Amino acid sequence: MKNAMQNKNASLTALPANKNRQIPRPFLKWAGGKSSILNHLISYVPQQFHTYYEPFLGGGALFFGLYRLGRIHQATLADINKELIETYQIIQQNVEAVIQLLDQYPYDKVFYYQLREKAPEALPPAERAARMIYLNKTGYNGLYRVNKKGKFNVPFGRYKSPNYKDFDNLRAVSQALQKVTLSIANFEETITSAQKGDFVYFDPPYDPVSETAYFTHYHSNGFGKNDQERLAQTFWDLTAKGVYVMLSNSDTPFIRALYEGAYIQEILAPRFINSKANRRTGHQELLIMNYPPVEAGKLLEPTVAYGSKETS
Repeated sequence: MKNAMQNKNASLTALPANKNRQIPRPFLKWAGGKSSILNHLISYVPQQFHTYYEPFLGGGALFFGLYRLGRIHQATLADINKELIETYQIIQQNVEAVIQLLDQYPYDKVFYYQLREKAPEALPPAERAARMIYLNKTGYNGLYRVNKKGKFNVPFGRYKSPNYKDFDNLRAVSQALQKVTLSIANFEETITSAQKGDFVYFDPPYDPVSETAYFTHYHSNGFGKNDQERLAQTFWDLTAKGVYVMLSNSDTPFIRALYEGAYIQEILAPRFINSKANRRTGHQELLIMNYPPVEAGKLLEPTVAYGSKETS
C-alpha cells in the first residue's frame, strides 16, 4: 500500500448538530438510496473535512445524516438530473408554496396520471417540485425512471398511506439547504473547486452485475463503462490534490480493477426497488476510499498514475 500523508486541516467549526435527530432526512425515494446503510457509511467518513461534495445527489442520505450530526461546514450538491436539482432548489427557496400545493393533492390514481402527463418545464416552480415529490411518493415502488425521451414513465403505486405530506421534514430540509450550493452538473464539473482537506462522496449508477441488473435510467443518457472509467480517473485526480474521496459501487471485476490500490470495504446493502421482496436484501457492494478506513486522517500518497498495476 502506498505511503500516507497527514491531513493538515484539523481545526474546523461545524454547523451545530440538529437537536431533532430524525430530521432533516431524504424527502425523495431514490434507486440506490443510502438510508438503510447510513450509519455504516458515516463510520467511514473522515473525522475532519472542509467542504462536502456530493455529485450524484439522489436522495442525499449521507448529506442529511452528516448535517444532523453537525458535521457539514459547507456543501456543494449536484446531479445531472435537472428535475431533481430544480426540486431541491425550489425546496431551498420557497418550501411553503410547495407544502401548500401538496396539502391539496389527493391520493388518487386518476389525479396521479393527470399530474404525470403535465410537462414539468411548463409548470411554475413550486408546482414542479410538488409534482416531483407527489409522483415519487405515490408511484410504483418509489422509482424515478425516464424513457429515452426523458419522460417520467413510472405507473401508479398502491399504498395504504403514502407519505407525501411530511411537512415538518420538508421545512427541515429547506433549512439544511440554506447555505448549500446546488447545481445541475456532471460529476467532473461539480468537483472542479475541490481542494486539499475537502471530502467528496460519489454514489454513481452502479456497474451492472448482470445484463438484467442494468438500472441507469435516472437520466435518459444512462451511465456506461466509459463513464465509470472517467469517474475512476477523477477519483485518482482528486487523490493527487489531497482531497478525501469515498465512492460506492457494485462488486464487479471491472470496478475492482479501476480502483486497484485504493482501500476497499465489502458491505451488504438492500435493494428496495426490486419488485420481488426476496431479492431486496443481501447484495454485496463496495465502499472505495483513498484513505485508510481506520485512519480517516490520512490519504493515499498519489505516486502511481491511474491505470498502473504497480503496488507496494
